[in-house]
Amino acid sequence: MKKILVILVMLVAMNASAQWVQMNGPNGGTVWSLAASSSNIFLGADSGVFLSTNNGSNWINKGLTGQSIMSLAISGSNIFAGNGNGVYLSSNNGTNWIAVNSGLTTLAVKALAVKGSNIFAGTYYGGVFLSSNNGSNWTAVNNGLTNHIVWSFAVSGSNIFVGNWGGGVFLSTNNGTNWTAVNNGLTYHSIWSLAVSGSYIFAGTFAGGVFLSTNNGTNWTAVNNGLTNPFIHSLVFSGANILTGTDDGVFLSTNNGTSWINKNQGFNGYKEITELLITNNYIFAVDYGNSIWRRSLSEIIGIQNISTEIPEMFFLSQNYPNPFNPSTVIRFQTTVTGNVSLKVYDVQGREVRTLVNESLKPGTYEAAFDASSLNTGVYFYKLITNTFSETKKMLLIK
Repeated sequence: MKKILVILVMLVAMNASAQWVQMNGPNGGTVWSLAASSSNIFLGADSGVFLSTNNGSNWINKGLTGQSIMSLAISGSNIFAGNGNGVYLSSNNGTNWIAVNSGLTTLAVKALAVKGSNIFAGTYYGGVFLSSNNGSNWTAVNNGLTNHIVWSFAVSGSNIFVGNWGGGVFLSTNNGTNWTAVNNGLTYHSIWSLAVSGSYIFAGTFAGGVFLSTNNGTNWTAVNNGLTNPFIHSLVFSGANILTGTDDGVFLSTNNGTSWINKNQGFNGYKEITELLITNNYIFAVDYGNSIWRRSLSEIIGIQNISTEIPEMFFLSQNYPNPFNPSTVIRFQTTVTGNVSLKVYDVQGREVRTLVNESLKPGTYEAAFDASSLNTGVYFYKLITNTFSETKKMLLIK
């Protein structure tokens, strides 16, 4: 019996990286914002700013105690924090803070964005303010911005996008001097979140799901296939992958929003995900219950849809490269819609990683396997569908 218990403990430990893991919270009340610089992660909560230098395992109070930090932004060695009293600046990792509010006539700052040497502040009812000297002076830049409740920013090259409450999306190509509404096809105009990668712009709405534009907001298309909740709090990119935090957890799209995959495995908190952050090869999620969760990024985006052409048969390829160190790719095909499981086992038959365990449509897929935490040796990977099963061997050499 003791031997069985030991094996069970080992299995739980080995599978921890394949699920969401709850981190030690900062005990600071509701968490409103996250930002990262190198190995430092900053968190804004109801009771100030907190810092973690070990990927969320522990948090250190870094001041502005008792203030609700609604937004954070980092520009070089400068950290900006926005709250109901304006903007604060720290140039020493939060050890000291100074108020930088000259010209900021509306002090309720919900969003912050950095564009080169320019800092943008989005406010409740005051619109957008611009500072080009690290917050020493601010100027209102609202020409053409017909709604002044600013909820989010996104920056792409010379373009800066604003998402606001009730007014949709606005675009400026001249640092906020002028704004143009870009809402054609955007049927929901309360914008909670924005994300930009290349020519792809995603808008997360209140009650309308996700919208995509590929022409700087001139036209928008709803992209909600697979999303089980239309309330979209946050959007983040990782390469060609986009993740969103909704009122029903975290979802991933590997095909620019054409379809979404539920990524809530092991998540036992409130499913209302208000913040997402990708840094240090992890994705961090904040739920409305004020808990902070972490999951390996390589595990959560490890599967890629290579082709949607329906294959003639099921197939499991040999991993490549093989032997490998420390990562490899496994390609497989499925011919029908249904649950697909792809798991890795050691030579003793113990499961060491779940790469895929979800419903997939017909097509060809690739799954990445990162074995950084495993020892040199032979491993087996097994593909299981409702009608097909196959196992292959691979060799990890460190």
